[in-house]
Amino acid sequence: MESTQGSHKLIFEKEGVYLHTNTKRNNQDTTIPGFIRIVERDGVTALEWSPLEDQGKSTPAVMYSKKDENGGDEVANFDPGYEPDWAVISTVKREQERDRVPVRETGHWGAFSLPLSELYSLRRARFALGRNFLVVTSRGGHPLPALHFHRGGTQELLRALRHHISLVPSPVDGRLYLSYPKDSTPDSQAGDEQMFDENPHDVVARFMQDPYATTLGGFSKVTNFFRGALRHPDSGMRAPHDPNSHHAADDEPGFELITPGAELGPRPDVMRGPPLDNWEQFLDSEGRVTDPNRVKQLVFRGGIEPSLRKEVWKFLLGFYPWNSTFKEREDLVRIKTDEYFRMKVQWKSVSEEQEMRNSLLRGYRSLIERDVNRTDRHNTFFSGNDNPGLVLLHDVLMTYCMYNFDLGYVQGMSDLLSPLLFVTQNEVESFWCLTGFMDMVHQNFEESQEAMKHQLLQLSLLLRALDPELCDYLDSQDSGSLCFCFRWLLIWFKREFSFEDILSLWEVMWTQLPCSNFHLLMACSILEAQKGELIQHDFNTILKHINELSMKLDLEEVVCGAEAIYLQLASCKDLPVKVQEVLGLYTPPTPDENGSESQSQETDWLLNQSEPAASASHQSGSYSEAQRPPPTYP
Repeated sequence: MESTQGSHKLIFEKEGVYLHTNTKRNNQDTTIPGFIRIVERDGVTALEWSPLEDQGKSTPAVMYSKKDENGGDEVANFDPGYEPDWAVISTVKREQERDRVPVRETGHWGAFSLPLSELYSLRRARFALGRNFLVVTSRGGHPLPALHFHRGGTQELLRALRHHISLVPSPVDGRLYLSYPKDSTPDSQAGDEQMFDENPHDVVARFMQDPYATTLGGFSKVTNFFRGALRHPDSGMRAPHDPNSHHAADDEPGFELITPGAELGPRPDVMRGPPLDNWEQFLDSEGRVTDPNRVKQLVFRGGIEPSLRKEVWKFLLGFYPWNSTFKEREDLVRIKTDEYFRMKVQWKSVSEEQEMRNSLLRGYRSLIERDVNRTDRHNTFFSGNDNPGLVLLHDVLMTYCMYNFDLGYVQGMSDLLSPLLFVTQNEVESFWCLTGFMDMVHQNFEESQEAMKHQLLQLSLLLRALDPELCDYLDSQDSGSLCFCFRWLLIWFKREFSFEDILSLWEVMWTQLPCSNFHLLMACSILEAQKGELIQHDFNTILKHINELSMKLDLEEVVCGAEAIYLQLASCKDLPVKVQEVLGLYTPPTPDENGSESQSQETDWLLNQSEPAASASHQSGSYSEAQRPPPTYP
């Protein structure tokens, strides 16, 4: 069914498709009869709907609406080059906040046109309104007004769409079809593998606009504020000045704060130790952990024996209190199980008709169902269709939305859950372990992206202190912001190491030793090891090389390098205060009895790591019993 009309080609058309606006007239939903079409305009293929009154018009009235400078609705007419201004990470918005087709002056909702490259998913629904009901979701997680095919035709539309995109049934919900580029493979690495098949200049433009989407396979857009904030302070593209800010520009943690006067000493050698393999020795007769700090030290030094992970992870992630008894933990599991299933029933009991009027929950579900289909599918626990592991992954993430509805679901959270579910083999335990993990990293997923911006600036500080030459070169290639490390920090290197390595790495990082920013030291360790490959290349080549490191890094070398960097920096007497703060080494001086200023015991403990005896204790595989660990995240 192809025809050419004017400047566009009509590929598919179906009459009798009603748009449900969810507005009420006489206590009934308002529906508008119209046409569904697949149209190619100037090389851009789009899915379009227009009301009957628009029959014969060559262009739909509206593609999207966006907010103007005054906060009002500014209509954006169809333009193949136009891209919606999506949120940074949390792409699901409440109905009144999200982009929507605006109401015309006639009282009817205008037509929409969605490029197939923006199509996220299609869901066929079956309930009181009829079986031929279709919900289209854009790649930002925004469901468009529902379409009802009064005369049938959903299968015809799906067949026509498959000539232009890949539609893959969800393994969790057979009525949900997930959209991918034509001939792409729907696994978790597909976005990375295809990333550099396109024009190199397009890749650079994509990355500078969207490091999250480019490196993680997501679809959200990075705001101009975030892009500007990641620029080098001297690049001429700073973030807009905030007149309400209480910090002067010089107080921002930029590269200029590192002075050449801070000379670092030699970097010590660090060795890993054996994994924790005797858990019972740390439990008293009632089940309390007698020395949590010693447990953390051993885990940091060598990880955990795989057979013990299921138990020890619950302590590291805060599900079990360290001082709890066997009986108290049994009671806790019973209470937390009841709490989990109460939250699960909340979303399970929502009818499809209710969900049609809950854009936020509908958006979360759509994102989760798509990500479940892409997460660790090469792992046997999640491979194949109709896999119980996939159902558990889906259900835990949906329940987390009810637990933390303000944050909801954000792409990348499925990557954090899958190892927890694999180790615990338990729906309830994996959920509460996820909540503990999210307590550590939830700020990474917040829409403002302030935490991610701050971490990249902290990473820049550390790298400048360690290797000014490398920083200078990256600056010269417009790479000084280190935004190509975005994915590393966002999901704690989940895509950089094998699944088994991630189990070992995360349990080391959960100890918060030797400091809470150990993930930044990991990034420094990788960048320094790759210096020879990064120097003498432009931004595009640097970006390509960083992404190709995935699954090629040696975990033990990186972890040892990160700890050695910490010890080297901690031993420097002239380390700038800003760098000390990143490492948790700085405490404001307080007057002692004699009126002189002294540092806290915590700072003394950490700075003493530079002494020869302390270095030797690290090399032998354990910390001194007199040493205290640094504080955990507040």
